[in-house]
Amino acid sequence: MATPRPAGALALAAAVAGALVAVLLGFLTFGAQATVAPDGVPVAIGAPPGPLQAGAQRMAGHGGGQLDVRVTTPQEARQLLEDKKVYGVLELGGPAPVVVTSGAVNPSGTQVAQQALTGAAQALGGTPKLETIHPASAAGRTAPLAASALAWIGALVAGLALTQLAKRTGRTLGAGARLAQVAGAGVLVTGVLAGFLALWDSALPLNWEVLGFLFLAVTAFAALQAGLLRLLGIRAMAILGPLYLVAPAVAGQVPELLNPAYRTLLWSWTPFRFSTEGLRSLLQGVPGAPDVTTGLWVLAGLLVVGLAVLLWPGRSARQEAEAHAPDRVVEVGVH
Repeated sequence: MATPRPAGALALAAAVAGALVAVLLGFLTFGAQATVAPDGVPVAIGAPPGPLQAGAQRMAGHGGGQLDVRVTTPQEARQLLEDKKVYGVLELGGPAPVVVTSGAVNPSGTQVAQQALTGAAQALGGTPKLETIHPASAAGRTAPLAASALAWIGALVAGLALTQLAKRTGRTLGAGARLAQVAGAGVLVTGVLAGFLALWDSALPLNWEVLGFLFLAVTAFAALQAGLLRLLGIRAMAILGPLYLVAPAVAGQVPELLNPAYRTLLWSWTPFRFSTEGLRSLLQGVPGAPDVTTGLWVLAGLLVVGLAVLLWPGRSARQEAEAHAPDRVVEVGVH
């Protein structure tokens, strides 16, 4: 018979576990926000060829490491902003300099670009005009990240609820049940997100492009989560739970504001950024933006991988039942 561990040892183990979780979350969430600093923020200066463009070139040389300044014509600079390759444009050559930003660009990048370009315009001795293309309301700026986070948590709770209900009732979860859960979460959570978007700002478009993108994001998240829950059971929450906390801290920033370590290890692959930025472009009427195409490919890839894990016949029905059974009953025979 195993000797029970002393209560003091259990208390120490619990304290160590709490400290480790605090360290992990501190790195994943608050650490990313605490180390935010501009590093190569892309902006553009649009000036007609001639003395003004030559002066813009000299100005770009004083941007330091905080800005990555491109000097081009006003038309090309606006196209760079339309394609979301820069976060702001300073236009020269008119009666007054104009700082142009876009509501389809992540607000954190827009804010840094606007401040820097306004300062540059003032250094030239003029008060710049501010212009915004694809203007976004407060809800329009918040909704893309909020919808992505809610899509993740809604799909996660659905998958976790199915796993726990099957465990409590001793039922085996087949591929059909998990596929039904993924499809059901896709429809219902998408409906919830559409309702929130309409509630927050009735001017936000709820066309088939937006609804289809939302449905793809929810089902991709649900399939990925269901696949991990099938492989790991409740232990998958150790991976899926912290990912939810990464959303506002990492996906809510542009990469040029994150510490290089966070940029490489978290931002580069977190699924939230693909859904967030693609949805931002769609909500602001830029369906042809590159991040929409990228988001579609990445989310479709997540959906395919998740469905492949769900449908792969790697575990027998008996193994599935043993993995999710609440208690294993041992038959004892009396002779």
